[in-house]
Amino acid sequence: MKSTIDEMTSLPHCRPSRQTSRQAASDPREELQVQLDHYIGIDVGTGSARACIIDAKGDIVGLASENIGLWQPEHGFYEQSTTDIWRCICTAVQRAINEQNINPETVRGIGFDATCSLAVFNNETNEPISVTGPNFDSDRNIILWLDHRPVEEAAKINATNHNLLRYVGGTMSVEMEVPKVLWLKNHMPAELFDKCSFYDLADALTHIATGNNKRSFCSVVCKQGYVPVGVDGSVKGWQEEFLNEIGLGELKDDNFKRMGGVDGVNGNYLSAGELSGYLCEKAAAELGLPAGIAIGSGVIDAYAGWIGTVGAKVTLETEQLNSEAPKNDKTQAFSRLAAVAGTSTCHLAMSSKALFVSGVWGPYRDTIIPGYWMAEGGQSATGELLKHVIETHPAFNQALSIADSYNTNIYEYLNEHLKEMASDQSAPSISWLGRHFFFYGDLWGNRSPIADSKMSGSVYGLTSDKSVDGLAIYYYATLEFIALQTRQIVETMNEAGHTLTSIFMSGSQCQNDILVDLIASACEMPIVIPRYIHAAVCHGAAMLGAKAASADSEGKTEDLWDIMDRMSKPGRKVVPTGDEKEKALLRAKYEVFLEQCSRQREYRRLVDDAIGDWGR
Repeated sequence: MKSTIDEMTSLPHCRPSRQTSRQAASDPREELQVQLDHYIGIDVGTGSARACIIDAKGDIVGLASENIGLWQPEHGFYEQSTTDIWRCICTAVQRAINEQNINPETVRGIGFDATCSLAVFNNETNEPISVTGPNFDSDRNIILWLDHRPVEEAAKINATNHNLLRYVGGTMSVEMEVPKVLWLKNHMPAELFDKCSFYDLADALTHIATGNNKRSFCSVVCKQGYVPVGVDGSVKGWQEEFLNEIGLGELKDDNFKRMGGVDGVNGNYLSAGELSGYLCEKAAAELGLPAGIAIGSGVIDAYAGWIGTVGAKVTLETEQLNSEAPKNDKTQAFSRLAAVAGTSTCHLAMSSKALFVSGVWGPYRDTIIPGYWMAEGGQSATGELLKHVIETHPAFNQALSIADSYNTNIYEYLNEHLKEMASDQSAPSISWLGRHFFFYGDLWGNRSPIADSKMSGSVYGLTSDKSVDGLAIYYYATLEFIALQTRQIVETMNEAGHTLTSIFMSGSQCQNDILVDLIASACEMPIVIPRYIHAAVCHGAAMLGAKAASADSEGKTEDLWDIMDRMSKPGRKVVPTGDEKEKALLRAKYEVFLEQCSRQREYRRLVDDAIGDWGR
């Protein structure tokens, strides 16, 4: 059956054209020359595509990025283009190769990660199909993860209360792929919708790179309603009854071909980094690399952050380790929460069994390591929330001007300003400054742990202060909100059976010392920051390339955890505050935070009950 699948999903010009393993040198002089191996990780985030090159030790030896296009035709609509993204990937790869003078012939493997966005292609021509209504005539074929156009479709899906929803925290988020596919059916001409094939963006990139249609469990299980065979009676992975019930029954035609097919029949599904194929001639020419390089099965960007983060070498206390497992065993990951913090924050945890957590996506089996389960909590907006709070305050322009005069960014300036305020007021800590200011910041709805897209924000203690001092306090309260909500997510996951005792954090927010200290102190557990703060995600993607390159003649690859253990670098540990008063303050603030969360929902219900169907 495997040969049949390969014939169906591989294009002739995409077969490997070179040996990816090194040949023994025939000239004795050549034996003295060490031939280095390199692996490329390609990370496609919301705003840029990055190429990261690592060597066999896991050290980053090349890094480059290129901004990608983002279109917003209407409020709540966000679109991108695979054509534009692939062009940016090629530019970034060539720049990383050329700037570090790396020989392209030494590249053995490539791994991709990307945002969990929906990419649409024509199943007849393989050309992009526009997602831009009403004419659907642009080259923008991606509905971005943060696009909120399918609110009604998500509500319809969740109203079914289908058993499948157990595996996405109880409700399917508007950010996932199925509501977006349903939106396209409801708004796209029927004859055009019938030609659509659907990919998660990471799978779309491996498709472009290899020419085949193999899919990753990470993409389809986490975001597309796929339940691995054998889980809860699943027979084909795709849930025919569910698709019929929500109005997408036509996707089951030809054994779900438009979604990737049935594993082992007309499709092939892989865990992270397993050999997906080889770099085809066309893609190789565009990237400036030799054809035939091993391509690893891709993952959603946050999951690449888990790969690039939780293997960090760091000394933890005995109670923060799984004492039943030997050091460096993959089960050590069970106690480590990966917090991948950027525009939003994703919280990822691995377990040996299925743990159902209300408001937390998953459990997802086989997505990263076969047989293991992943859970995914998250905050819809963290970096974006900080940006919004700062930029909408009356003192923003004044603060920005001062930051520019110091040749620093607004966040670093506000951190220093808070420290100066604490010093000027002889405050025992920065947290003391905001002791009577209470901010709840779900301005983009709540992803975890209550999974309520209608959540918004609230403030107690708001004054008429328009000064930079007032901005600094508001900014601090936002940092505090992020930390307290992280505690809420951790506690919810642990109450459901997880055993999280440390947080391995990556992303731009790791540079914010006040935020990191707050998260450690609010959660009362250490934070571990990897060496490559800005590159943890693409570093994880590069490890997928290393795994793919390890494939033997039968396609079997090295265990991913072994690669992570070998290639991860020492991390830096941040411990919670030792000040008992500050601990007491944060505990009290957490109680207020929980009340703000519950009261908002209570007030909404009170008003909705009072007005009934008035205005609807």
